[in-house]
Amino acid sequence: MSLHLRCLYTHSLALVVTLLLFTATSGDGDGDAVENITAVLGHSITFRCPSNRSTPVERLYIQRFKNDKEDFINGFYRGQPLPVLPEYQNRTKVNEMELSMEMRNISVSDEGLYKCLVFINNKPEISKILLKVTAEYSVPTITKDCNKPGDGGAGKSCQLSCSAVGGYPQSTVRWTGLNQSLTNVIYNRSSADNESKTWTINQTIVHNCNQPTNISCAVGGSVSHTITICETESFPFVVIVAIAVVLVFVLLLVFVVVMKCCFRGPQRDDGAGETGVRFIDCRSQLQHV
Repeated sequence: MSLHLRCLYTHSLALVVTLLLFTATSGDGDGDAVENITAVLGHSITFRCPSNRSTPVERLYIQRFKNDKEDFINGFYRGQPLPVLPEYQNRTKVNEMELSMEMRNISVSDEGLYKCLVFINNKPEISKILLKVTAEYSVPTITKDCNKPGDGGAGKSCQLSCSAVGGYPQSTVRWTGLNQSLTNVIYNRSSADNESKTWTINQTIVHNCNQPTNISCAVGGSVSHTITICETESFPFVVIVAIAVVLVFVLLLVFVVVMKCCFRGPQRDDGAGETGVRFIDCRSQLQHV
């Protein structure tokens, strides 16, 4: 057996023995206090193991409660690193002086309860750390589709949609500026990505208008831009179109009259016998129109 394998076997055996000793003594030193820490998805977090030490620390084990058992994450024994699970091998690093462990590239699956065991004179000091993972949602997309009232504004309503992606944990849509008594939810759906476990949130509502309103929506800590709904129309659209048609007709009529009075067909000159165009005074002709 090579020296490297022999050392690895010795470290692993020491870890197993220590865990057995901890199991036998956990009832004496395991407290109920839990420290809460929060990590951002994809970033790093540091687990700090508190210790009232007056003598050098012999061993440090950081474990995780998972699937009704405790998995060893990282640690050291008498200054030597211990074998690390492949899942944590390239993204965890222990600092012996600070009794801490850095975990990089945090994922949603890292969320859970961890335990620090600091051994001084073969007696463990135990502390628990609860890791929570968060991810900010994208800026929500807000859209509106308002119907046109049939009689001066009565019966007008707006269909509003709000959606955001990439957040964790699961959240809900919150509307600002709406009268809830005039609002009905017609679609509400949340779905998690199979790989990243982040959430996509969608909601569609119908709001019955009673006055112009500035609104926005929020998902998690992200807020959409503000839009205005239920605007009052200063003049009915149909009337505006009718006025425009009449104006165009009048302008065309004036143009035709002006052209008729300002231009006449070919006239033969009495003296020279040549064909020419005779122009008349349009100003005098228009006076008779």
